[in-house]
Amino acid sequence: MDRWVALLRGVNVGGAKVAMADLRRLVTGLGHDDVKTYLQSGNVVFGSTVRDADALARGIERAIAGELGLTVPVLVRGGRELAAVAGGNPYADREDDPTRLLVVFLATAPAPSAVAALTAPSGENLAFTVTGREAYLHYPDGGYGRSKFTNNHLEKKLGVVATTRNWRSVRALAELATVASA
Repeated sequence: MDRWVALLRGVNVGGAKVAMADLRRLVTGLGHDDVKTYLQSGNVVFGSTVRDADALARGIERAIAGELGLTVPVLVRGGRELAAVAGGNPYADREDDPTRLLVVFLATAPAPSAVAALTAPSGENLAFTVTGREAYLHYPDGGYGRSKFTNNHLEKKLGVVATTRNWRSVRALAELATVASA
């Protein structure tokens, strides 16, 4: 059985409201095992014999739509894949404050031309690296909450669905996926 992490976009942060107990129940009801949620922002770690991340994401999306009446994009990463994301942050050694580091999970790898055209908004001090289906963000002066370089901005500029997690959450989810599989 493989370990998976599902990341719901825009839940309980001004968007759709999904109780984590409902999310655990829905994911368990799809036949997945050892279902755990992290925080209230739509993060769920689970085991499954299904080996197709897209099929897992679509199944969770359909269950949420069918039972809760909500349209919520879901992105799924394998436990090993999330561990690689947690181990591959190019800014982790430059920053002690995990609130200044974020990872944007992308539904698909964006077009190289979109990545090449991506720039920081004028006057903002930030660094970013887009690698495959993730974008690593570093805000050395703090301020993701004050930045224009947001999840919505990245979705528009890169042309893909995205969901953002802070560094503390990324590390915790990677650990949950690893601990649960041990």
